[in-house]
Amino acid sequence: MDEPDRRSTTASGNDSDASPEGRPLYERIGGHGALETVVDDLYRRVLADEQLSPFFAGSNLTRVKGRQVEFFAALLGGPVPYAGVSMRTVHRGRGITADHFDSVAGHLADALIAAGLDRELTDDVIGAVALLAGDIATPRESPTPP
Repeated sequence: MDEPDRRSTTASGNDSDASPEGRPLYERIGGHGALETVVDDLYRRVLADEQLSPFFAGSNLTRVKGRQVEFFAALLGGPVPYAGVSMRTVHRGRGITADHFDSVAGHLADALIAAGLDRELTDDVIGAVALLAGDIATPRESPTPP
């Protein structure tokens, strides 16, 4: 039996997660409580989106949201590394396209703005998340030449 692909993820070694003063994005957005608020709003938006909601049919949303908070916290430089299943493994074979990824990123940006983040900080968070597109979305196929 194959062992699930688990990867410890933290953005603390990544220059893009810290401000010039050295504060990680995790702290700049308000920490764990802020992430819980944003993730709750994100999933409210995603579940209201007819293109995205089918991906979550039958999911334990409490668990999904909890894992999402853990992952975002680590990605944004929080104190605890994410040690769950890798994004590539979790999303493999689900038919998630780049358009789906972009829609979720748009909902995330809206949730961040609704939580009171300014555009610059929101863009920094979306920039960190955008680096994961290749692990989450199925690669776009190149058009076949005529």
